[in-house]
Amino acid sequence: MTPVRVAVLGGGRSSEHEVSLASAASVVAGLREAGHTVLPLTITRKGLWRMDGVDPLALVPGRGFPGADVVFPVLHGPFGEDGTIQGLLESLDVPYVGAGVLASALCMDKVLFKDLMARAGVPQVRYGAIGAERFRVSPKDAERELAGLGLPVFVKPARLGSSVGIARVDQPGGLGAALAQALAHDSLAIVEAASPGLEVECSVLGNDAPIASQPGEILLATGERGWYDYAAKYTAGGMKLVVPARLSEATRERVRELAVEVFKRTGCSGLARVDFFVEDDTVLVNELNTMPGFTETSVYAALFAASGIPYPELLDRLVALALERHEAQRAYRF
Repeated sequence: MTPVRVAVLGGGRSSEHEVSLASAASVVAGLREAGHTVLPLTITRKGLWRMDGVDPLALVPGRGFPGADVVFPVLHGPFGEDGTIQGLLESLDVPYVGAGVLASALCMDKVLFKDLMARAGVPQVRYGAIGAERFRVSPKDAERELAGLGLPVFVKPARLGSSVGIARVDQPGGLGAALAQALAHDSLAIVEAASPGLEVECSVLGNDAPIASQPGEILLATGERGWYDYAAKYTAGGMKLVVPARLSEATRERVRELAVEVFKRTGCSGLARVDFFVEDDTVLVNELNTMPGFTETSVYAALFAASGIPYPELLDRLVALALERHEAQRAYRF
């Protein structure tokens, strides 16, 4: 596409600040390689916006983003991937990469996402949810409500990413402590039955006619007894991505079909990574990430590279999709 000026937002207020900075640095380099002019911008942990080391940055609703044609918000977790930044960018009337306000908020909330998938009949692992007030008033009753999920289970904050605050519970006495840990990060916790299946991920790219990458299989350095925690994701050698996943051709196609279906059902645009468990030939949806890790070697980009779309071209397509979506939205009369 014709080169444009892209503002890349990195950092942010969430616990995924450092991961976001690494993703943003890779995106900046890749966009420059693709021929675009890039304006790097860092959001500090306190929420200050800094461009070229200077803050504050003045933003005027309806006036676009200063010096940029499009914004690439490479922000993970709360205050970046949950619809808040997307709402700000909508108010500025500037094109931006990725999902809109509703899809971002929906997919960030693991409970709402799973409720929607359940309503649509999409196969997934069994799950339950507990709010902080419910757990505070009657922790034992909350634990009894979740007993039907069996063991092991995974306990997670409902609206965080990068495996922050997650615990695996293998013993009956461990659920209370795991819930307390998750609820220290969020007012809502989700509890998911563990799946014995393969952990498989699939990347999606597009707006109205999205395409899916080849699925990839996550192999952990810790072996079958380990799980895909923060260390496995971000420590060198913690995991290995096998592409294509070691599945039958029919099962791989089922993964790709479900990835696109979930992308459409949630109203996503631009990009997403959909995570699955595959038990024999049964494909179970786990979650959808609207702004996954975005270094050149991160799973999202690696899956498309293995599918024939190199990193600079992938970024170029995402910028074009952002401009396309913005133009289409502005054609409507509000």
